[in-house]
Amino acid sequence: ILNKPPGLAVHGGSGVPYGLIELARASWAHLPGLELAHRLDRDTSGCLVLAKNREALLGVQRQLVAGTARKAYLALLQGDAFKSQSKNAPRGGGRNVVLRVDARLLRSELQGGERMVKVDSQGKDAVSLFSLIELYGSFASLARVEIETGRTHQIRVHAQHLGHPLAGDEKYGNEGFNRQMKTLGLKRVFLHAEQLDMMHPVSDVTLRVQAPLPDELASVLDTLQRGVPTQGRGER
Repeated sequence: ILNKPPGLAVHGGSGVPYGLIELARASWAHLPGLELAHRLDRDTSGCLVLAKNREALLGVQRQLVAGTARKAYLALLQGDAFKSQSKNAPRGGGRNVVLRVDARLLRSELQGGERMVKVDSQGKDAVSLFSLIELYGSFASLARVEIETGRTHQIRVHAQHLGHPLAGDEKYGNEGFNRQMKTLGLKRVFLHAEQLDMMHPVSDVTLRVQAPLPDELASVLDTLQRGVPTQGRGER
């Protein structure tokens, strides 16, 4: 299990000569069966599972399909994503509110091969659970996101569907908000695979793996703690 850095694709293709799996195979040539057990977007950091052989690969993938392996992410969303859901909560209870997004996702490609995903009733089942960690006025919300499915761009598109896209997301996000986030030091989409809970596919030992928030994202949160931009939610 690796702590994937941002900016590195998990595999080569689409103009990318090589990715993490190619580098891993070159570094661990004694493991000819090394495979990605799942994927992370290029600019997403955090927990990533590699399988040493086919037995391990199938064991991990069975857990992911069945939902017994749990993945949790940290994400920074535009605006107060929890306002309408928490306004009637008991005093201090807003942080206990969980937003469940159950919206099917359909994958398509634009000209040039760019991959896009949208909410569509003809798509595949996709469920994401957003829980509030920290609120930065009405400017941004830090959330923990658990996914019950693992669709391409799932968290990013579900956040957009909520009307509160991820900070730094150039594909599904808000241009004005992203410009403001750049002034705070954000250089990529704010999405980090923080935790993975699963059974070891061979030994059946329960595993919990955590990847600390990268320094560059922690620095953005520190800046937000000192005060948010005055232009609110960064509308276009």
